[in-house]
Amino acid sequence: MTRTLPAVTAAALLAAGCAADHSAHHGQQHAQQEGAHAHHGQQNTRPMSELLATSPASDWRRLDPGNTLYMEIPSGRVVIELAPEFAPKNAANIRTLVRQKYFDGIAIVRSHDNYVVQWADPTEKREFGAASAKVEGEFVRPAAGLAFTKLPDPDTYGEAGFAAGFWAARESATGRAWMVHCYSTVGVGRGNEDDSGNGSSLYAVIGSAPRLLDRNITVVGRVVQGIEKLSVLPRGTGSLGFYEKPEQHTPIRSVRLAADVPPGERVELEALRPDSETFRQMVENRRSRHDDWYKVPAGHVDVCNVPLPIRIAKPEEPK
Repeated sequence: MTRTLPAVTAAALLAAGCAADHSAHHGQQHAQQEGAHAHHGQQNTRPMSELLATSPASDWRRLDPGNTLYMEIPSGRVVIELAPEFAPKNAANIRTLVRQKYFDGIAIVRSHDNYVVQWADPTEKREFGAASAKVEGEFVRPAAGLAFTKLPDPDTYGEAGFAAGFWAARESATGRAWMVHCYSTVGVGRGNEDDSGNGSSLYAVIGSAPRLLDRNITVVGRVVQGIEKLSVLPRGTGSLGFYEKPEQHTPIRSVRLAADVPPGERVELEALRPDSETFRQMVENRRSRHDDWYKVPAGHVDVCNVPLPIRIAKPEEPK
C-alpha cells in the first residue's frame, strides 16, 4: 500500500491557513485574565477555578483507561482520550497498533504553525501487523441515539454543542453528527480516498480551530493533558510544516493504553460532564462576562471557545 504521510490535503491546508492567527501565549493570557476576573469581579461572575472547585463529584466522569493513551516524548507525557462513540473502527485500529507497540520509536514529523502537529513513521516501512492497513473514514455518524448538549448560540456549520465529552455538531436536515476541530483535537491522517487512513498517522490541532476540516476527516479524540508539549515544538520549515531533516524530528518513546500501564504509573483523570449544572454555569459565564474587566459582554460563545475541563481524579470513597 502506498502510504500518505500528510495528515490533510494541501487544499484543506490552504483553506485553514486563512484562519486568524492563534497566539502562542493564549494560555498565559487566559490565566492572566482569569486572575484579573478573580481580583476585580468576584461579586459578578464566579471565576472558573472557584466554580470547578465547588462542583459536586457527580458532575465529573473518570476517563476510561481502555480509551486513554499515554504518549511519552522527551518533554513528558501527552494524554489522549479516544472517541469510540464517533469513530469506533478507527479507535479500535489505533488500540491494536498501540498494543503492538507500532508507535514506539516513530517521530513527530511535522509542526505546521497555527495548524497541526503530526506524528507518523518517517520511514513509511513499518508493518501494521494485526491492524488494518485501511479503515473506513468515520467523518460523521447518525445523530440519533447520541446524547447531545446543545449550545444556546447559532453555529456556522450546524448546531454546535457537546457529546460523549467532546466538542461536537449536528445537522437536523441530514440527521448527522460529527466531532468538531477545536484546539487539541486529534485526527487520523489520510490521502484523497476516504479509507486511506488507519490511525498510524495522527495529528493534533495546535492553532485556530480549522472547522473547514469538519466532516472531511476522521476526528478520533483529543489531547486532554500535555497539549502544550506539542504546541511549543519548533515549526517545520518544509512544505506544509514538515521537518526537512531527521534530526529535527521529536522521537516518540512509547505509546500505551492506560489500561495496560501499572496503576502506580497511571494518572487518574476526570472530565467535567457537559450535561452537568456546573458546565451549564461555565458556559453562561463564557457567553456573558460581567466582571469589571469586561466592557462589552459578548452574549455569545463559539463551541471551540468553551473549555472541556480536566482534573486529577479525587480518590474514590470506599463503598
